[in-house]
Amino acid sequence: MTGETRPETLGGTSYGLSRAALRELVRRALAEDIGAGDITTRLTVLPTTRARGTFFAQRRLVLAGLPVAEEVFRSLEPELRFEVFTGDGAEVEEGRALARVEAHAATLLSGERVALNFLQRLSGIATLTREYARRLVGFNTRLLDTRKTTPGLRALEKYAVRLGGGQNHRQRLDDGILIKNNHLTLAGGVSAAAARAHQGRPGQLPIEVEVRTIKELDEAIAAGADWALLDNMTPEQVGRCVERAQGRIKLEVSGGITLENIRAYAESGADAISVGALTHSAPAMPIHFLVERA
Repeated sequence: MTGETRPETLGGTSYGLSRAALRELVRRALAEDIGAGDITTRLTVLPTTRARGTFFAQRRLVLAGLPVAEEVFRSLEPELRFEVFTGDGAEVEEGRALARVEAHAATLLSGERVALNFLQRLSGIATLTREYARRLVGFNTRLLDTRKTTPGLRALEKYAVRLGGGQNHRQRLDDGILIKNNHLTLAGGVSAAAARAHQGRPGQLPIEVEVRTIKELDEAIAAGADWALLDNMTPEQVGRCVERAQGRIKLEVSGGITLENIRAYAESGADAISVGALTHSAPAMPIHFLVERA
């Protein structure tokens, strides 16, 4: 497990993807939504009409994705004016104005849904992550995400996790060595899989092995693994693994973690807790985009 990313920057904000990659992602999203053209806007609004649109939070949330929303509108009209009232990562109250964009009305109407989709989705992830992170205050336990992300949006969703106070697990399969159940079945067990990983690992990538029993934990320690993944164990079982490990291996807990029980897992002594729900189950945050004539 790396626990780190290798981000590039966009507008001073770390996303984990290049400007070119973000532009391509936005281009595909707009093409999906607009198709051959915004028929309603073309038929009802004069092309010379200019307007202002303002984003408002409809509930308390952790903001994420404003620079992405800006990229959506700039893809349609590069010279528009985009004014930010608060930054990504800020926890804002209900009713707070987040940003304002001034451009041709057609730009605002054609881009608003895609911009909101990004903002609502990423703010939802950041907000839920912040709730989990609060449960771990006072512990040295790291809060990690997983690869259970929306296809094509992983870099942005993991960026939102960081804004919420979590850390990133692997970005990709080339980013770390995590030997899970299916690997163990095909490799012939913990000892055999870990030995092969040691022989062929590039550089000093840490080796993590999923274990289901104390016996498999002992095997992982004997094989020199850096981390053991304790999957779907109770806090009591995790506590017994912590006692057995005695600091010889780092312990990550995964599976069945909720806001209600994450603190119990931290109290058990786990070094890290990974939560797939941060990205696969975060509800979108309600954000309004209100438009007026400029």
